[in-house]
Amino acid sequence: MLSADKILLPIDFQGASKSVVHQAAILARHFQSEIVMLHVVTPLSYSAGTLEGNYVPANLGDLFKELLRTAQKRLDDFLGPELAGLKVKRVLIEGDPAATIVRTARDEKTSLIVMPTHGYGTFRRFLLGSVAAKVLHDSEIPVWTGAHLEEEPKREFALRNILCAIDLGAHSQKTIEWAAQLASQFGARLTLVHITPDADLYGPDGFDLGPAWKEKLIGSAAQGIAKLQQEIGTKAEVVIESGDVPKLLNQVAKQTNADVLVVGRPSHGRLRATGYGIIRESYIPVVGV
Repeated sequence: MLSADKILLPIDFQGASKSVVHQAAILARHFQSEIVMLHVVTPLSYSAGTLEGNYVPANLGDLFKELLRTAQKRLDDFLGPELAGLKVKRVLIEGDPAATIVRTARDEKTSLIVMPTHGYGTFRRFLLGSVAAKVLHDSEIPVWTGAHLEEEPKREFALRNILCAIDLGAHSQKTIEWAAQLASQFGARLTLVHITPDADLYGPDGFDLGPAWKEKLIGSAAQGIAKLQQEIGTKAEVVIESGDVPKLLNQVAKQTNADVLVVGRPSHGRLRATGYGIIRESYIPVVGV
């Protein structure tokens, strides 16, 4: 049975995504989890303009100490109303963002990392680029990334429909099992989706092999998914498409009214090449398991 005793929530003061915080709070209330709120301080995290009053540091060492003190003060009261009623542990650590997130998840024995991908300032580049990729690659636990949207979603977030993308690789069984357990916990509908390559990719010099080859790819995928479901014991709906993975996953997500997309970790299987693209382009949260 899926459980989440602790949820790690890395945050940035300049651009904390309320939607991701709300999602973390919903998960924490359902699983009765403790939220470990982590803020990682780096020399680039702040400018001198963030210091309070007319304080002028004597040297860089004093400046960084003051930045740490200011960060701790902000962290102590940060997101109080949004996380009201939940058990929250606030952690401030100096270091490399990605390595610190992964290490803290391990040290705190958290079951899930919930990360925003929408924010402003220096940390935004981290989350949308190298840090998100490193955390997804190095983390031993599932990583929930917020939807990449310019605006907060208008619809209240709830887990009613879960979409699970699989590539039929070795990691697919674990991906389906995690998604199925999440769906069971929330009484949500589960849909499995598989995107085959364009048929013309298999032809010499881009030659289109025709509809018969596409049907063969789809038929083979359908058999593979049916076998997986039989082994796992799931009876989810199945959608099979061919073409651009991120684009089609967004399309299927809209068709199924999906609230979250579960995928295999980008470091596994065929989805590896498009995994980060899926996260960047998704209009719903994505969980890499």
